[in-house]
Amino acid sequence: MKIIKDNIRKAIRSLGFDLYRFNPGTSPSLQLVKAFSRFEVDLVLDVGANVGQFASALRIFGYKGKLVSFEPLVMEHRILSETACRDPSWQVHTRCAIGDFDGKAEINVSGNSVSSSLLPMLNMHSSAAKDSAYVGIEETPIFKLDTVALNYLEGANSIFLKIDTQGFEWNVIEGAKQILPHVQGVLCEMSMIPLYEGQHLWREMIQRIESLGFTLWAILPGFVDSRDGKTLQFDAVFFRL
Repeated sequence: MKIIKDNIRKAIRSLGFDLYRFNPGTSPSLQLVKAFSRFEVDLVLDVGANVGQFASALRIFGYKGKLVSFEPLVMEHRILSETACRDPSWQVHTRCAIGDFDGKAEINVSGNSVSSSLLPMLNMHSSAAKDSAYVGIEETPIFKLDTVALNYLEGANSIFLKIDTQGFEWNVIEGAKQILPHVQGVLCEMSMIPLYEGQHLWREMIQRIESLGFTLWAILPGFVDSRDGKTLQFDAVFFRL
């Protein structure tokens, strides 16, 4: 049986794929859901939801609590809303960006959508992922999380905040000073090198989040430059212990 399995794996790898059993060490989403169980998370605030990939993965791996997603791009917000409407425990907030002020902003739309940001993109990013280059600009409402999310916290016992805003994570934290004392855990995308103009890098981000009373719990894989294997972004997970 082992010989058969080894031959199947070799055949799959020859095609550029791999085969493995899901476990917390091989699946970031499953690892996160296991942590949710440990800390009894019952509400996830999904900031920078795009079309709902993060929330959908949580559902696939067994998270059954409430989800609230925030997304600024017009088309992505429409798709996100269509996906979430089939899930009674998944709410999508009115289209807006999340940051450190209330008003209006312009968001740069990337060719791959997921790399869109309120910040200018640097060449290091667009050269590592050709499809990430900006192709347009959209105007979006922008609000502090403190302005739009407080009502969603009602009835929640353990809140998890996910922040994936392509270099704008520091600004999201700045606008969440009332929310954060109620938050049990945080996932924050972090860059190892500058990818967006004016962003804070991983050391500053970790120090900032730890200064708020959180402890680093896990590092999850992220954006890798396929040309040389260098990690450019990763997700850091924190919990209050």
